[in-house]
Amino acid sequence: MATAYRLRAGDTGPTQQSPLTCGSACLTVARMLVDPVFAGWIRTGQPRLPGAPGGATEGERFAAYERVVMRRTNALFPRGLRPSLPWPHALGTPPWGAKRELEFGASRSGTRYRVEVLRPDDADTLREGYDRLVDVVAEGEPGLLYVGTDLLPRHVVLVLPGDGDRTLDVYDPDSGRVSHMRRDAFVEHRLELAGWDVPWMAIQPTGLRRARANGYATDLDPAPA
Repeated sequence: MATAYRLRAGDTGPTQQSPLTCGSACLTVARMLVDPVFAGWIRTGQPRLPGAPGGATEGERFAAYERVVMRRTNALFPRGLRPSLPWPHALGTPPWGAKRELEFGASRSGTRYRVEVLRPDDADTLREGYDRLVDVVAEGEPGLLYVGTDLLPRHVVLVLPGDGDRTLDVYDPDSGRVSHMRRDAFVEHRLELAGWDVPWMAIQPTGLRRARANGYATDLDPAPA
């Protein structure tokens, strides 16, 4: 039986394999957290999954799947869906592509997501935004956080449930480290995640679930409803 993959503050996970794949790395780790068989393939190469990209080592398999994810999230014409808005290649993963990836395989089946813009918010609204993340992020239902400078989003991290004390955990694909993300650092633009401090937007669970679950086909390709 496949062993569940977990990350907590103090742990170290995989690192992104290119400067542009922070979002893809987060989405790959998100799927590892919800799919033990997939996590086993990334870590050991077994079982060999139909349609899986090649790779002789854990790092090679992780990098190969990052590229699969990026092709999906950045596709101008996602299969079976409406055309996506253009997104600068230099900024990596578009938020709408990340939302789609989370809803179709990188979170618990049936979880719905939304894009929450944070950048213009004042301190009180950011406190409310952080508290909403604490309320909706759960095991198998992580969030993504885009962070950057005052001018641009530059990096993506994976937001995970903390240990029950109203504090979130965050996986940074630049270092692979998982640490606490405190409310005051979020509100005061002191995140210090790969050198970026300002929260820009969150891709977060809505707290609602689809009546009919969606997932991935066995060839690792999304099958949207």
